[in-house]
Amino acid sequence: MLTIAAITLLGGACQWLAWRLRLPAILFLLITGIVVGPGIGWLKPDELMGELLFPFVSLSVAIILFEGALTLKFSEIRGMQHVVRRFATSGVLVTWTVAALAARLIAGFDWGLAILFGAIMVVTGPTVIVPMLRTVRPTARIANILRWEGIVVDPIGALLAVLVFEFVVSTEAGGALSATILLFLGTIAIGTISGLAIGYLMGEALRRDWLPNYLFNVATLGAVFCCFAFSNAVAEESGLLAVTVMGIYLGNRKGVPIEEILAFKESLSLLLITVLFILLAARLDFAQLEALGWVVVGVFLAIQFIARPLKVMYCTWGSAIPWQERALLAWIAPRGIVAAAVSALFALKLEQRGVDQAALLVPLTFVVIIGTVVLQSLTAGKLANVLKVAEPEPAGFLILGANPLARKLAQALEQQKIRVLLCDTLWDNVSRARMAGLKAYYGNPLSEHAEVYLDTTGLGRMLAVTADAHLNALACNRYKGVFGAKDVFALRVGGATGTNGRSDTAREGRTAFSDKVGYIDLSRRLYRGAEIRRTTLSEAFTMEHFRNMHGDHATLLFAIDPKGRLEVFSAENALEPGPGWAVMALIDPASDKTGGTATTDAEKASEPAVS
Repeated sequence: MLTIAAITLLGGACQWLAWRLRLPAILFLLITGIVVGPGIGWLKPDELMGELLFPFVSLSVAIILFEGALTLKFSEIRGMQHVVRRFATSGVLVTWTVAALAARLIAGFDWGLAILFGAIMVVTGPTVIVPMLRTVRPTARIANILRWEGIVVDPIGALLAVLVFEFVVSTEAGGALSATILLFLGTIAIGTISGLAIGYLMGEALRRDWLPNYLFNVATLGAVFCCFAFSNAVAEESGLLAVTVMGIYLGNRKGVPIEEILAFKESLSLLLITVLFILLAARLDFAQLEALGWVVVGVFLAIQFIARPLKVMYCTWGSAIPWQERALLAWIAPRGIVAAAVSALFALKLEQRGVDQAALLVPLTFVVIIGTVVLQSLTAGKLANVLKVAEPEPAGFLILGANPLARKLAQALEQQKIRVLLCDTLWDNVSRARMAGLKAYYGNPLSEHAEVYLDTTGLGRMLAVTADAHLNALACNRYKGVFGAKDVFALRVGGATGTNGRSDTAREGRTAFSDKVGYIDLSRRLYRGAEIRRTTLSEAFTMEHFRNMHGDHATLLFAIDPKGRLEVFSAENALEPGPGWAVMALIDPASDKTGGTATTDAEKASEPAVS
């Protein structure tokens, strides 16, 4: 019991360290497992778990594959650009072929195991790609290709690996080729039918409200376990295919509320991944690595310097992508969670069947994972700068909330050529934002789904504009690690600051605009006709003149310096713009005593409010 608790604690520390350093968590989980396992000999998973180790790994991988399959949308593949679609589909064959040949010719694997290893290596999951993109900050085109490649290839690669595994198992069963093919096709058929059937029943239960909301997650988890176990009982080793098909079906069926399921599965997968990879890494045997010798380096180099560049050459052939961007694309392709989990499970199953060299599958896969993550994390940023394909310091805003006030702020910022992305959990708000021509993400900004799908390319600041002080504070805490503490702002919810002199939302971030105004106050003023205006300051019309003219009827929001850099007014940052600056403020109709006609040239040049 104490050991399991310690594993969970170590896993949590690894996840925290990954968040702080903006590196994939799998790197720290695997290193921790190797240290506490074969390193110091403290953790021995086979003794700890006994006969439960194999079922635990099997069910954990089933949940991970089901969650990944839920996110595969056929509409997203159809809507991709030509190059991105190649990366996520036919380009996979290039990586598969080269990795399989490397395992066969360099590591000496038999053909079945080599082809299986190649299938595992095609996966570049979003959990390792996204943290790297935030650090490297490549151009939007590179980021878009890499992000969508990771998102779509994750479930496709897992499905491919499962299919190849089924074929290898069928082949190992012996018998004539025709019998092997029939066994393989039968396994595929059972897995597909089981996944579709149970997926259909689960979809009907969710769509027709046969279940109360609080049972959605438990029922879905039970359905995944039943699907896995039933399919395996009918046709051995078909369970993983069944849960993958079930996830793809539910993820693409209209009317099925998968958002709540995804949120639950993300949390569960995070816990399972944390424990699973420490256990799997602790099972590594240094003797196995010694048996492989330097061939592991050869396989890694073949995947990094042959497979990836060839895939990029094929996928970008005939496109207008410049060579500098192609070079960076050819460098970045880290392997992650699915590769580690699937290889470990398949190795366990093949070892039980007495397949030669099956025990070498895991160490070879883990070396490639650690090698790609470490090498690319340390060098991709420098390479992007040398190739001049790194974006400048991002100046855009992630605005938490898509309510009327948030939309008005977003429109005002976009008028100043500042990129803005809104984020809200209410579909009505998101829909109105998109109808107004604003980019908006629908979902919880704190979820694992947002970690993957919320594209922060070009964004350098966060502004929380909601009526939920708790959510604002949590979001500030979350995105401090992404944007930095000085670039995370939260608008107060209520009125003036309390007796402690601090904002009710800014404890984890800066108080946006002022500690004397809040979301409720600004929303009411906006409803009553207040407008956001830009005023250019000069020697004749200074900040003092502006304050005298508008008094308490104007709330300063943003300031733009003579070089065009935008700053946020905040309680912690006493900005004092001078001549040549411009200020943007929410101005009440009552302060427009001249009927909209200013008394100075600077006021005359003031732009109208965004409507």
